[in-house]
Formats: sequence, C-alpha cells, structure tokens
Amino acid sequence: MDGGTLPEDLVAALRRMGLLGENAVPQARALAGGVSSDIWLVALKDGPACVKRALPKLKVAADWQAPVIRNVYEARWMQRANHAVPGAAPALLGQDEISGTLAMEYLPPRTHKLWKTELHGGHASAAFAARVGRNLALIHGATANDASVAPEFPTDEIFHAIRLEPYLLATAARHPDRAEALHELAGVTQANKRTLVHGDVSPKNILVGPSGPVFLDAECAWWGDPAFDLAFCLNHLLLKCLWTPDSAPRFLAGYADLAAAYLSCVTWERPAEVERRAARLLPGLFLARVDGKSPVEYIADEASRDKVRRCARALLAQPATMLVEVAAAWRRELDG
Repeated sequence: MDGGTLPEDLVAALRRMGLLGENAVPQARALAGGVSSDIWLVALKDGPACVKRALPKLKVAADWQAPVIRNVYEARWMQRANHAVPGAAPALLGQDEISGTLAMEYLPPRTHKLWKTELHGGHASAAFAARVGRNLALIHGATANDASVAPEFPTDEIFHAIRLEPYLLATAARHPDRAEALHELAGVTQANKRTLVHGDVSPKNILVGPSGPVFLDAECAWWGDPAFDLAFCLNHLLLKCLWTPDSAPRFLAGYADLAAAYLSCVTWERPAEVERRAARLLPGLFLARVDGKSPVEYIADEASRDKVRRCARALLAQPATMLVEVAAAWRRELDG
C-alpha cells in the first residue's frame, strides 16, 4: 500500500472502535469514492480495511446537504443485510457515531469487480442481474417480517433530504407541467412503510463477487417502500443503454431478468402491488438523472438527455402499471 496520512479524527475514530492501538500509525491511502463520503484504505493489524466517513455536503454542483448520522444507519443496514443474505454486504468491523465513520472489510478489485465498470465494458450478464434482484428481494422479505427492524431506522427526514427532494422534488421544479405527478410519487413512496430499503441500489454500489452481488453504500437506509430499491436499480439498466449503445439489448434483458427474479421472491405483499409502484416511480427517477440534483455523468449530450425526457415525461403523463411497459416505451425511444 502506498503510504499516506490518515486524518487525525479518523485515527481517533479507529481507536475508539478498538481497531487501532494507542500509539499505532497506520498506513493509509485515499480511495476514489462517491459524492457523499471520504473513503480510505487502511492497513490494520488484522489486515486491510475500508474506512468511510460521511460528508455533511455532498460533492455535487448543487447545494446538497445531508446529516452525517446516516453513517450509523448504513452500518445497521450492513448487519441486517448480511443476516438475511450472508455476504450481501462487506463485513462490518466497527462504527463510530462521534465522527460519522465506519470500518468494513476491504474487498479487492481483483476478486470483486464493480458492476458499473463491467456494464460499461459490455459485460451485461442477465444471470447476475437476476441474482441482484433475488438477493434484494430476500433482504426486503427478511426485514419485512421482523418487527425489530423499523425502530432501528427512524430515517424519514434523511431519506427525504437525500432521495425524495434531490430526485423527485427538484425535478418537479424543472418540469412544472409534470410537478403534480412527481410530488404524488414522492408522497406515495414516503407513505409506504413495508421493509428495510437500501436507497442507492446502483451498479456503482454493487460488486460482482465470486459468490454473487455485494451491496455497498447504504447511506440512504430507510424503513419504507421496497419499490424504491427495485425502481432505482432498474433505472440504471435503462440509462446504461445510452452509455454503451451496442449492449442495449443485453441491458434490457438484464432489466427483465432482474425484475422477474425480484418479483418471484416477493412475499410480504402482492407482487403486482410492488411492481405497480415501481413502474410508476421509475419514470420519475429516470427524468431525475438528467434534470435532478444528481445527473448521471455519462449522459452528456443534449440529444441523449432529450430521449430520456421524452420517454419519462410521456410515462409520467400516462403511468404504466407493469415494468415491462416501461422497458417497451424506452425501447421505442431508442429505436426511434
């Protein structure tokens, strides 16, 4: 590991977690992370660990603030997910509420490739997408049936601040003629309290591990509507059709297999109900990734953004009830 200086507050956090001796000075290297945290690879006595500190202001152009206590709920999500599906998340090594820092098992890129990178390279395995859908549904199902989960995740305000407002409500301000539909989607999503939700199920937060998908970055963890996780992930498979156009048919096949695998495992409510909510929500999230506070970086040209806008706006005006209808509308836009 290339030597680096770990910030003193993170050194103190590791000591409070019992992972670092009083006089130890660990080697560390800053890792490229997302927009919401600082992430370090740290050499501890028992092996390398990933240390993550939540940021109060996210690294985006818009003024996007979020409470750092979300780090606590991320740690809790990891424990719950691994209980439901062993290996679904990295092992949690420690969590420090004072600094908003957690330490977790480090999973090296040589054995755990990033799904986003794999998709960009055209490696779009529908079988892996199906495993993502299945495992996500198993986590939802296990937590839906456990009455002890909901009190651990009193995160309505956090979820509103880092998901509903920057995605749906900010997009509504850009599209006044679709504002009513977008506000309704936010309200319906907020009101459905059914399972433990990850909140950021994106290919950038999923590793292709030797034993299946590993979910990362559950900073948006919330007791709420499982349709959000399903729609959020499927949304990315639609968007990737513009990033790697030659692989669009494989992305759409992955979309279909992920949705089918997820819905086949739904036990806590009628599968058609969660599908209906996901199909209605997905166009709002689709539009948000070009006109919300967190646009995807790989859709850079206006012609591609307009494809997303046309498809999403039409579906917001005439909502679908099945996920296959959303995919069909996007396929028509791509073919047109």
